[in-house]
Amino acid sequence: MWHYLAVEGVDGAGKTTVAAAIVSALEAEGREVVAVREPGGTATGEAIRRILLHSDDSVAAWAEALLFAASRAQLAAEVVAPALARGAVVVSDRTVYSSLAYQGGARGLGIGRVRDVNEAGLQGIWPDRVLLLEVDAAAGLAREDAADRISVEGVALQSRVAEAYAAMAAEDPVRFVVVDASRPIEVVVAECVAGLVRR
Repeated sequence: MWHYLAVEGVDGAGKTTVAAAIVSALEAEGREVVAVREPGGTATGEAIRRILLHSDDSVAAWAEALLFAASRAQLAAEVVAPALARGAVVVSDRTVYSSLAYQGGARGLGIGRVRDVNEAGLQGIWPDRVLLLEVDAAAGLAREDAADRISVEGVALQSRVAEAYAAMAAEDPVRFVVVDASRPIEVVVAECVAGLVRR
């Protein structure tokens, strides 16, 4: 049984919908589930989220990576670690793997370098299962209700993100569960719930 699930993918892949469905299914089985999102999930994290996603300010690539890492470190210390310690399941809409894909891969900072920064802050609190929702970058962006500071950069960035995710999934097939998210969302949700909740 996994305990800390990362739901990952390009913008518009359906992460929030799938994560919510998994949480509901686990709760229906009587499990204690803690749902979180990144960036955010704490007062500090939500303040950082506003800067990263909802401001018009220009943010340098490393500043962006470090802000995501700061939000994540606070979430791990304040919410995720205590939840795991008491035996709860944590389901997260984005995790450290987003930073590895977006800042490490797509922005060219280096997946290994971004991993090192985050490992220092997370202190061993790392997802043990990654649900990767794969969808064409343009199709994902077309699904979005509203663009944020990062998604507004368009298809080129999201395509590089998708490539980084695919490379990480290929390197770690035990941790990653890859799902074709180009299908109708109800089909994707049903497959994810059936596959993950039963593990």
